[in-house]
Amino acid sequence: MTIFDENLILETINMIKLHNFDIRTVTLTLSLRDCISENVDIVCDKIQKKLDKYAKNLVKYANDIENDYSIPIVNKRIAVTPISIIGESCTHKDYIKIAQTLDNSARDLGIDFIGGFSALVEKGCTQGDLGLIESIPEALASTQRLCSSVNVASSKAGINMDAVLKMAETIKKSAELTADKDGIGAAKLVVFCNSVSDNPFMAGAYCGYGEPECALNIGVSGPGVVRAAIKDLHKDADMGLLANKIKQTAYKITTTGELVGRKLADKLNIPFGVIDLSLAPTPAVGDSVAQIFQAMGLEHAGAHGTTAALAMLNDAVKKGGIMASSYVGGLSGAFIPVSEDAGMIEAAGNGYLTFDKLEAMTCVCSVGLDMIAIPGDTNITTIAGIIADEMAIGMINKKTTAVRLIPAPGKHVGDVVVFGGLLGEAPIMRVNKLSSANFVNRGGHIPAPIHSLNN
Repeated sequence: MTIFDENLILETINMIKLHNFDIRTVTLTLSLRDCISENVDIVCDKIQKKLDKYAKNLVKYANDIENDYSIPIVNKRIAVTPISIIGESCTHKDYIKIAQTLDNSARDLGIDFIGGFSALVEKGCTQGDLGLIESIPEALASTQRLCSSVNVASSKAGINMDAVLKMAETIKKSAELTADKDGIGAAKLVVFCNSVSDNPFMAGAYCGYGEPECALNIGVSGPGVVRAAIKDLHKDADMGLLANKIKQTAYKITTTGELVGRKLADKLNIPFGVIDLSLAPTPAVGDSVAQIFQAMGLEHAGAHGTTAALAMLNDAVKKGGIMASSYVGGLSGAFIPVSEDAGMIEAAGNGYLTFDKLEAMTCVCSVGLDMIAIPGDTNITTIAGIIADEMAIGMINKKTTAVRLIPAPGKHVGDVVVFGGLLGEAPIMRVNKLSSANFVNRGGHIPAPIHSLNN
């Protein structure tokens, strides 16, 4: 049994008002494997009933715990079995109908986002996978809360370049169908290498095949808390002291997060899954990973040394979380989404942070090229090249990497996209104009590496 240190919890609670500490999400993961049928109407009916059964009290109980402990719970979410699997058995594969069923149920339950409109195609696509991928743009354009993800690569399988090119087309079309909202459809779509089946964060959350019938996963975030802890250190503190301070802070955050997660799981009478300790920023002032780099001593995110600072931050966060709990999972580390981090927005807008520097940083962060707006006229083959590069980083380094690009329709370098809320806003970033077409159009598979020679 986990032993909670009440003094540490109280100390962390005292940071809430000053440093934006919060429970970023409570995510109910739910298997829909028993909803499979040849009739899509039966599938949708089963999905609705199952969501109602397990999630009817999620928002109410989360709000009760938020009030009891005075700890903000920002989002209430659901993640389901990859829908490519659920819809595949239908005689008429109407993935749009399933997408709208999920979205309507989430709306009725008061859920902020529902994830799992997903497919895992690193080794190839079934007819169900292809059907889901082709439906993604319309599904995201016709829903409000639905999030989608597709895994196209892994360290075991290599990179499915046919799927990479297909997803580049899907991203472009998703943005075009939501042009009136700056391409927000693409902001709810992520392409993965080594996707994680217990990740509570959107847009990549889904309930993996090996997950239980139902579980409560929790995502905790506190960039502002970490920044404040670092600023309390003497400016000459060496890197070892700096890393230890981050670990200690992560320990406190994890302890508090697990307490909240277990209380909610008990109230819902479902198992507790994992706690994902990820420094997931928001556009709010003081809730920025980029500002942690400044507290460490860099003039701004993007300065030489940024990648090293991120590597230490990411590792220290994981170590602190592991010390606090035996149930750390998901992604757990530091996110660098451009549009969702006030400091990253500023750095990108001022030209301190380039696309190439962001790609280098993804070698050591917890996700990848996240929430980056690019010109709307960017070629599909260029987008495919960007995805392939990021998938290669994940494949070779045996880590999760992802791409969430927004090719904003009608927007060019110097313009800004505005989504609002947690999705924030972002300047349009310049991409390399050199052609990737002949390379990505080859198709096929980039083979998995020989890991015994990984140097």
